[in-house]
Amino acid sequence: MECRVLSVQSHVVRGYVGNKSATFPLQVLGFEVDSINSVQFSNHTGYAHWKGQVLTAEELNVLYEGIKLNKVNHYDYILTGYSRDTSFLGTVVDIIQELKKVNPNLVYVCDPVMGDHGAMYVPEKLLPVYKDKVVPLANLLTPNQFEAELLTGRKINTEEDAVEVMDLLHKMGPETVVLTSTDLPSKLGDQFLVALGSQKIVKPDGTKISQKICMDIPKVDAVFVGTGDLFAAMLLAWTHQHPKDLKTACEKTVSVMHHVIKRTMAYANEIAGPGKRPSPAQLELRMVQSKADIENPAVVVEAKVLKKFSN
Repeated sequence: MECRVLSVQSHVVRGYVGNKSATFPLQVLGFEVDSINSVQFSNHTGYAHWKGQVLTAEELNVLYEGIKLNKVNHYDYILTGYSRDTSFLGTVVDIIQELKKVNPNLVYVCDPVMGDHGAMYVPEKLLPVYKDKVVPLANLLTPNQFEAELLTGRKINTEEDAVEVMDLLHKMGPETVVLTSTDLPSKLGDQFLVALGSQKIVKPDGTKISQKICMDIPKVDAVFVGTGDLFAAMLLAWTHQHPKDLKTACEKTVSVMHHVIKRTMAYANEIAGPGKRPSPAQLELRMVQSKADIENPAVVVEAKVLKKFSN
């Protein structure tokens, strides 16, 4: 059965971020991907220079109108990432609402990109749009700790807090929530970061159960761009393969990330030379070279089911 994704994200000529990070891996895993590029830049903004264009809300609407007029606006998934404009985000919301009418089974995967480590890197006026309009439409949400705290108004200091925040996010709409990174201490030491996930499942008899999981992910000493976009795309793919098994979907997603980052790091260090920090260009994700790992990742990170919080 053909599975079609509409991905509304940024595009770069050189490198991997946004749609460039999501499209190839999804295609490798058998998805048809229709891309709307919210920006078209020469490269990501971590370089010394970048040039390009930004798609306006009106231009987004024009593109969608074309798809609609041809009656090819039936999608199984929609995927969104970074947006820094309220009118653009509002138009995205309108499009998602319409697509959900066309296909009531459409799954919306939302990475609510707003900031990290206590600082917002999008205008603050986007927060109420995410809170009131975007998150209620989402089926699968992938915030980091800071974004989850912004959306719920609750701080995460313990595992219990994290579970509570995920439950609050469930109440806002999404059946599946993954906290992609937190500042919680890992039981494996400070070389690991903790990610958590929660999935509400309705059993055939109508009863609702939830599965809560936790993962310790090895840290890497480098700044990568496009990894969050890859994470959301892989979670879309692996939850499609394992719709009622968040543990397996997250293990495969995180393992893909691990293999891609490891390959990228080895390449960047080799090119940079001994004792030199790799440049942004050298740290572009080795996506094409990781094709086999994307298709069939060897699982290197095991997720633990949090039994006391799962029911």
